[in-house]
Amino acid sequence: MQSVVTTLRVLDVVATRQPVGVSELAREMDLPKSTVQRALQALASAGWIRPAGAETTRWVLTTKPLGLAMRVDADTGVREAALPVMAELRDRTGESVHLAIREGREIVIIERMEATRPVRIHWPAGTRSACHATANGKAILAYLGPLELAEALGSPLPGYTEATITNRDTLEAELATVRARGYALAKRELRDDIFSVAAPIMSAGQVPVASLSVFLPLHRLPEDGGAELGELVMQSTRQISRSFGAG
Repeated sequence: MQSVVTTLRVLDVVATRQPVGVSELAREMDLPKSTVQRALQALASAGWIRPAGAETTRWVLTTKPLGLAMRVDADTGVREAALPVMAELRDRTGESVHLAIREGREIVIIERMEATRPVRIHWPAGTRSACHATANGKAILAYLGPLELAEALGSPLPGYTEATITNRDTLEAELATVRARGYALAKRELRDDIFSVAAPIMSAGQVPVASLSVFLPLHRLPEDGGAELGELVMQSTRQISRSFGAG
């Protein structure tokens, strides 16, 4: 753990003093040169720093930290735009509302509003789930290009219940239905007691940046199979998408 902390400290100092060499870093941080050198090599291997031009003994940041900062800004922007809409959707449905983003093959809940009804399923922010087994995940997967979709799915597709879609062709047919309908459904696909409805939040370039879902216990599944909830979720995501320039 200490080596990780030291490496992060070295990255922080490189960011403020770049271009900077091993000797300067060692003096600044009061560390042995060998320790600093190991940290620099680890950061370079991971793509966070690079030699400063032809000066192979001095180091500068790559653009990787910029990409991370842009991701944080984007997530913050989605939250700010979504929160009032989420509150309205929660009040209209009485059910929990989740805001999620995709990270690799997982969907991550980054914001939530609890149901006003007494029986609810606790699903905290930070929860990660397989994209293919959730409405939030399928709402995003449906709008990815072929290469990005292949990366997001991987192989094989793990099953979590008897209802989880584990066949690639079946899933792609499901995603086509999501695109045609505008929203995704997940009934007992991740857990036997869960039903959810989700739609994507789109950028100006019609790229899915997040998804929004209504999340409820299966015993409250509406008689229409979630169609009305789907329309409400789509109204909400269109409103949020307009904040990002989507038509």
